[in-house]
Amino acid sequence: MKYKELILKQRAFYKTGQTKKLAFRKEKMQMMYRWICENEKLILTALHRDLNKSPFEAYATEIGIVKEEIKYALKHLDQWAKPKYVPTPLTQFPSRSFIYPEPYGLVLIMSPWNYPFQLTIAPLLGALCAGNCAIVKPSAYSPGTSKVVIKMIKDLFPEKYVAVVEGGREENKALLNEHFDYIFFTGNVQVGKFVMEKAAAHLTPVSLELGGKSPCIVDETADIKLAAKRIIWGKLLNAGQTCVAPDYILVHKSMKDKLVKYMAKMIDKMYGQPCNNPAYPKIVNEKHFKRLCKLMKEEHVLKGGAVRSATLQIEPTILDRITWESPVMQEEIFGPILPVMTFCDIREVIEMVNARPKPLALYYFTGSKMREAKILRNISYGGGCINDTVIHVGTTNMPFGGVGSSGMGAYHGKASFDTFTHHKSIMKKSRYVDIPIRYAPFGKKLKILKMIQ
Repeated sequence: MKYKELILKQRAFYKTGQTKKLAFRKEKMQMMYRWICENEKLILTALHRDLNKSPFEAYATEIGIVKEEIKYALKHLDQWAKPKYVPTPLTQFPSRSFIYPEPYGLVLIMSPWNYPFQLTIAPLLGALCAGNCAIVKPSAYSPGTSKVVIKMIKDLFPEKYVAVVEGGREENKALLNEHFDYIFFTGNVQVGKFVMEKAAAHLTPVSLELGGKSPCIVDETADIKLAAKRIIWGKLLNAGQTCVAPDYILVHKSMKDKLVKYMAKMIDKMYGQPCNNPAYPKIVNEKHFKRLCKLMKEEHVLKGGAVRSATLQIEPTILDRITWESPVMQEEIFGPILPVMTFCDIREVIEMVNARPKPLALYYFTGSKMREAKILRNISYGGGCINDTVIHVGTTNMPFGGVGSSGMGAYHGKASFDTFTHHKSIMKKSRYVDIPIRYAPFGKKLKILKMIQ
């Protein structure tokens, strides 16, 4: 495909002003909602084929989240899109100041394979809600869901408004050589750096939704049974192939054995024999399966460790005797492997986490409000939970995104609208009154200026 021609076609359509009309935006969002409802089985089948996701997990973590985002955007778009009046300094009297939201124009959305429906359609919703045109590039690693996304976009939108590009790395590189007004990328840190480098050539703003090693901290005041249940739930969503999954555990040394015992029980209770459980997801492909197997090699396994090559499944695996130098601690795990390390004092935890790149998420299980406040004040991370895992990403009322090497920019709810919107600052000055203080000659005007500023 000649991407330049496609981009020119979209820019021409954007210039018509059609996408800026609120009625047009709402109509397209309503069409998206109806299409998802009518094609739910198609989406569920594709997610099962790509990742062996159960209908419950696929709906809860993909379809349901997108539908909620659409409903929320439809409810609030009128308010979001209004110019916002703000106070004007006395020095500029008489005038009015306001912030005028306008779309960027042409947006590129590059989505990953681990939540291939949600992480494609949710940012697309934000782009269209804000009034942009969009080109979508789904992942080649989730071919079944990518075909569904392609069908959805072609069913709903003319190519001059929303287009989809298929392919792998070569197509990604070719797209990134073009000039977009905004780029939204979800994926790993290495590719995120490449995206940012290519965007810099055109000074294109970017959102990078990346990842990293998200710690899960359990202190001696925590409810250990509850912590074990919620950690295992969050870790095993999508077989650990979740950017905000607990990557490793830091548990107080006095609670380690108890926590491990209850986590092992929760694995058995939730999944029984995981590789024989139809509700247990698989690893996306052989490349990632082999990578994860290598991370477990020669490590001390407390629970799990078995693999099934034929179905690309890895049992939930708890690792012990792990140090910061262990291979499993050198990269984001992105699989059902959970290393356990211990600490003696919460200050030690703060030092250890802060000595490493800022994580996308942090989870803290505690009964102490004072320690909770200490963690919140002293560790920088994208977002997280107190006494739970993962659920902070499922609300339309809070922005989701990373910080530092875990990403930049945020979305969900109003944050999605804001991400794809330029907020233009305007001051409208009176034509009938013109205060002379700002004009030369200045004489003794400095004294007056100091009085009013």
